[in-house]
Amino acid sequence: MRLRVEFTTEPFDLDEAPAHALVAREVIEAADLDAVDVGPFGNTAEGGAGEVLNAVDALLRKALDSGATRISLQLNVIGEGGE
Repeated sequence: MRLRVEFTTEPFDLDEAPAHALVAREVIEAADLDAVDVGPFGNTAEGGAGEVLNAVDALLRKALDSGATRISLQLNVIGEGGE
């Protein structure tokens, strides 16, 4: 199964990326995922179910430890098997 995750972390800071946002991006970029797109107001990544779920677990834990007060995420099934 393939999954797509979309997420944002808060609180926002328009002047400088907060630590929790930087950590969340680092987790996603370091994970074994494909189609990673990071931006100032939202991030997406796709990959196999195991890889996405492991990345989401690490993202939640590390972002909260780095000061996130809210993490919004959406997880979608986008394909089965090798699709």
